[in-house]
Amino acid sequence: MSQKPKVEPHVGRLGYLQALVTEFQETESQNAKEQVLANLANFAYDPSNYQYLRQLQVLDLFLDSLSEENETLVEFAIGGLCNLCSDRANKEHILQTGGVPLIINCLSSPNEETVLSAVTTIMYLSSPGPGPHPELTAMPVVQCMLRFSLSANTRLRNLAQIFLEDFCPPSQVAEARRRPAHSALGIPLPKTEAPQQP
Repeated sequence: MSQKPKVEPHVGRLGYLQALVTEFQETESQNAKEQVLANLANFAYDPSNYQYLRQLQVLDLFLDSLSEENETLVEFAIGGLCNLCSDRANKEHILQTGGVPLIINCLSSPNEETVLSAVTTIMYLSSPGPGPHPELTAMPVVQCMLRFSLSANTRLRNLAQIFLEDFCPPSQVAEARRRPAHSALGIPLPKTEAPQQP
């Protein structure tokens, strides 16, 4: 079990967050990395931390962690991005640093929470703001959302339906329905919906 970072009581929030980032970068323990990333994702929920998290490049740390093989790290990283991306400056950073493909890749995760956070993050990033990003509503994404809209998981089904109604023109949804389902290959339903054979 990882211990909390050793931080002097007077260092304040920035110092504490810095200690977490340092521990994440220096530890060899996967368990400690998971705990630290979970803590950072929780801190990302509070807007008063956004400036510190940007200063400490935690957005980049989250984006980098999306490429990890460890599904737990990916879950916490996309959860942290989901918490951060309602803020305009954070959203712009994610869009400008090539974060969109990494986030879209999370739609194919076998982890249900990762997929839910990825769908929510894509919705936040698609909302009005700096210039359109066609990748967010590319045909494979729309087809994936159509599949999710049929999910037995109520949360996933509702999020997908909102995405299709609010972020995609009806003509695009109709086109996605007409295309063969195999063009969204590589984006299966999360494991809890369709357990994969070993």
